[in-house]
Amino acid sequence: MEYRTNRRTGDSISIIGLGSGSLHTTGEREAIAALCYAYEHGINYMDFAAAGAAAFGYAGKAFSSVRGSMLYQVHFGTDYKTGEYGWTTDLDKIKTQVEWQLGKLGTDYIDYGFIHCLDAESDWEAYQRNGVLDYLITMKKQGVIHHIGASSHTPSLATKILDTGLVDQLMFSINPAYDYQHGKYANGSASERMALYQRCEADGIGISVMKPFSAGQLLSADTSPFGREITRYQCIQYALDKPGVLTVLPGIRNKDDVEQLLGFLDASTEEKDYSAISTLTPDDADGRCMYCNHCQPCPAGLNIGLINKYYDLAMIGDRLAANHYAKLDRKASDCISCGHCDRRCPFHVHQSERRAEIAAYFGK
Repeated sequence: MEYRTNRRTGDSISIIGLGSGSLHTTGEREAIAALCYAYEHGINYMDFAAAGAAAFGYAGKAFSSVRGSMLYQVHFGTDYKTGEYGWTTDLDKIKTQVEWQLGKLGTDYIDYGFIHCLDAESDWEAYQRNGVLDYLITMKKQGVIHHIGASSHTPSLATKILDTGLVDQLMFSINPAYDYQHGKYANGSASERMALYQRCEADGIGISVMKPFSAGQLLSADTSPFGREITRYQCIQYALDKPGVLTVLPGIRNKDDVEQLLGFLDASTEEKDYSAISTLTPDDADGRCMYCNHCQPCPAGLNIGLINKYYDLAMIGDRLAANHYAKLDRKASDCISCGHCDRRCPFHVHQSERRAEIAAYFGK
């Protein structure tokens, strides 16, 4: 397993986490076996915006002996009174639900307490007006919540919430369809969405990725906006290549699903290659580096994706970007202008020209 560190919290988080959306459809024994298998293979992060209440009890039993090694992402606003997922901004209902969830999970603390489903300005206003935000802040002061997070599908609203300085982790929907304005939650332009990811990277705010497969839309040629299937591994790699992303949270039902996800770790570069999406790159994304490194291998040994990433972050004010760039073995100035990357870039970036621009900016 590979891990990435949330710079604001210090937590080391597995790049593949667990979504609990469909876990309730599985019997208890099978579900617990799947969760134990995931933990044994290095997965240490789980989201609890479940579609059914049973997922909480399953996780509570599966992780009871290793709770201190698992990181839980719990949502303030989910409501399981009926046994199925519901949503509320009512403070009393949220207090009751959080107490119930803690009981089912068999824990007295929450690693990441999330303000749930902030998609419209009215949602954010309701959470503040109803006292839910103050409740989270109080629980953090009491040590029940270790860190505050927020989930959203809307980049403009997510950015506004990050401005408060309260959020250490953002749950956001990242996949090729949404980033390129295809699908129910394809909010914001490609440039707005990338700006959010870069903001999180610059501020040290981790992103946990929901809906990496666009609710399954991308996994079939019949429903994919790209006219072809984009595989699970391609979607996972796409999300992991975005700035700020720490973990991807596909939903699981059983051990077979977990095994399939873990296969990503040993998959070949070709199996993870998502360059086919370049056929539908919108105008405001065309010509922008996606940090995908599909232009590799570089004859001069440059990590072109990282060089571009650190430059873009430096340009938006990330003070650490120059330090990261300085530690690279090969710099932009080592480019031999062979044009190999220009010819291979699926997103039509003039990489050689950027290399000269980057070398001038960093002074080498």
